[in-house]
Amino acid sequence: MNDRFAILLRHGAYHQKPGAPSALQPYGLTASGQDQARAAANEVTGLAEAEGWQIHPEIICSRQQRAWQTAATLAAELTTTTGQTFHILEDEALAERSVGAFANLTIAEIEDILDQDPRYVRPPQNWKSDSHYRLPVQGAESLIEAGARVAQCLRLHTDGSPGPTGPDTWIFVGHGASLRHAAHHLGVLGLEDIRRLSMHHARPVVLKRTHEGTWHHHSGSWKKRQSLETALD
Repeated sequence: MNDRFAILLRHGAYHQKPGAPSALQPYGLTASGQDQARAAANEVTGLAEAEGWQIHPEIICSRQQRAWQTAATLAAELTTTTGQTFHILEDEALAERSVGAFANLTIAEIEDILDQDPRYVRPPQNWKSDSHYRLPVQGAESLIEAGARVAQCLRLHTDGSPGPTGPDTWIFVGHGASLRHAAHHLGVLGLEDIRRLSMHHARPVVLKRTHEGTWHHHSGSWKKRQSLETALD
């Protein structure tokens, strides 16, 4: 297997419900987020030209509207600038960490429900950023579990033998926390790195998968956090 590359993009800024974990929120991009997605196309085009990459025509994104919109804008812009036709493939495996039955509730509402349910205890104070904590409700997962799911998605899509003239680079549009935890599962980030780093909206971070199957950070900057609170998205 030849070396190949995964361009990771966190979606653009979106109309997030205040006080609620991002997770499966159904809202779309803000005007600023749309501008960020268009700017991402120029940055990706420049990277591909400088590196000599052949980008796969499918831009893979989660099913959340903010990720789909980012990917759709990116596909349209890249089709115009490169002459290659790009289209979108939605993959649920790229979703953010699920809070299950608590989807789209605020943090205060989630903690109040747990307080009133005799089966559960109040979650730890840092539950939102604890990589290993899973809310005790149906369909919930921990951040580390979400990262494992996303990491497997990256492996599956970059597998195969495209041949000497086939694509060697894939674009994935997803969510900050689950992408960073995926990078941990791939051996790119340590757990301590996840707490001090985030991702810029619609700014590429490129991982390299070597022909031996190991993963490394290739280019693009992680966002350094001002505090150690882990971003939910």
